[in-house]
Amino acid sequence: MCEFWFYHLERSTLEQVLPGLLEKTRERGWKALVHVSDPGQMDALDEHLWTWRDDSFLAHGRASEPNADRQPILLSESGENLNAAQALFMIDGAEIGATDGLERCFIIFDGRNDQALTGSRERWKALKAQGATLAYWKQSPEGRWEKAG
Repeated sequence: MCEFWFYHLERSTLEQVLPGLLEKTRERGWKALVHVSDPGQMDALDEHLWTWRDDSFLAHGRASEPNADRQPILLSESGENLNAAQALFMIDGAEIGATDGLERCFIIFDGRNDQALTGSRERWKALKAQGATLAYWKQSPEGRWEKAG
């Protein structure tokens, strides 16, 4: 059964947090699926993952391109798990969809956005009512991630 980890962005941006989470996912030997519902944000993330650090990049592709099934990190507007990922990252309120075969679902939301905050609280309640395994992560004042629930 898939675990759901909520990441509450308060001090950092998605662009600062997502690459590190993807890197840790790859270190586990897992593939990742990044479900992005906004095409503009998809373009920005696609570019950012290639250039996020001077000494590193995160190899990835888009679901709409050839060989999507072979990508270690797949960016998708539909959320279809074409690369048999073990980790799903839901960005900007993207729908969860099917979780078969997934080990972990990351719900990343901007706590400075009232709509995102409300939507995440509703997701938490719905998933909890279904008996899902949940974890809530927030940033410390120093910027480290701490499990809070």
